Amino acid sequence: MTGAVSKLAVSRPAAAAAPLPPASLRPSFLASAPSPRRVRVSLAGRARSPIIALASSKEGNGAPTKRTTLHDLYDLQGQSPWYDNLCRPVTDLLPLIANGVRGVTSNPTIFQKAISSSNAYDDQFKQLISAGKDAEIAYWELVIKDIQDACKLFEPIYDQTDGADGYVSVEVSPRLANDTQGTIEAAKWLHKVVNRPNVYIKIPATAECVPSIQEVIANGISVNVTLIFSIARYEAVIDAYLDGLEASGLSDLSRVTSVASFFVSRVDTLIDKMLEKIGTPEALALRGKAAVAQAKLANQLYQKKFSGPRWEALVKKGAKKQRLLWASTSVKNPAYSDTLYVDPLIGPDTVSFHSKFPSSYLLACWNSSTDHQHSCHMHVHNFRATANCALSGIYYARSSFAGIHRPRHSFKDN
Repeated sequence: MTGAVSKLAVSRPAAAAAPLPPASLRPSFLASAPSPRRVRVSLAGRARSPIIALASSKEGNGAPTKRTTLHDLYDLQGQSPWYDNLCRPVTDLLPLIANGVRGVTSNPTIFQKAISSSNAYDDQFKQLISAGKDAEIAYWELVIKDIQDACKLFEPIYDQTDGADGYVSVEVSPRLANDTQGTIEAAKWLHKVVNRPNVYIKIPATAECVPSIQEVIANGISVNVTLIFSIARYEAVIDAYLDGLEASGLSDLSRVTSVASFFVSRVDTLIDKMLEKIGTPEALALRGKAAVAQAKLANQLYQKKFSGPRWEALVKKGAKKQRLLWASTSVKNPAYSDTLYVDPLIGPDTVSFHSKFPSSYLLACWNSSTDHQHSCHMHVHNFRATANCALSGIYYARSSFAGIHRPRHSFKDN
């Protein structure tokens, strides 16, 4: 789990500007323009070539001024690109939205870095402390404001897609990973205090939190299930979503949605070390293949579970599929292509998120020069070609796993 969060018991005051979080939510770490205008942003905390986009109040938040590969990724392939980062000013998201980003995720580590490395939070933090708020309460008010502001920016996408995209995720305390009821209460509180239709409450897929997911869904709260590392745990997450929808008692399920964040590259980080220990040519030839193979098997399970009589009965009430979100798509081994975990997993009804955006293979397409338009178009055709086989080829996926000798090891969720 990322981020350090305390679980100190503190009672809520009778009256406050905003309700206090449950004690288990408290972290211990602290540290519209009237006419078109140009925007320069720095992405992922690193200096990059400037991304130039036009934004105006007339066009609305994130109205695209040019077509990018990210637009075609969604329009032609049905995959939604999301950004895995959030910091102030949240208006830095506008150029990303304009260029095709359709959602944002966050976690406690992201906010820890944002708050401790920027002075953008200083004024509000000082005001909160001066008003008598302790540091932990102040932290959550800083986070909630960012989430609310980001939700506002993505709300047009949420509306345009009838609640399919445009979400902003905020995570419950990592210290609740083994606390079923604490996670339920934390999710309810976050949903209430953020009070935005396009917020996802992020819950880890630990054994103890799988029942929490079911209960939170049953309460009509949309969830981003994170930290899924195995097929078995993924199936339990799907079942929790379906059970929650059925237990909700709602006649209209269209506004209760979910994504399942399936982590990809970290699987190869583990398996590659095991293959190298085995050391045979056959084992070494399988390096860099297990993660994508397992992801393809996850997609096969997705197709199976979201079909048939049980699912069709929920569809009649407006239920939407719990989309697969490909997480941890950046390569950890510099010898691998930087798109190893991206290109093979492009397909319909999926989400991919990136902490460093744009990826190198999209960089030319984000350049405002028209000289790159032809190459961008060719990239899309490559996406289409790989998508036709990327989420099929299950025989190959099973063969890749079968070729890995694991006498004393198995995939386990952290």
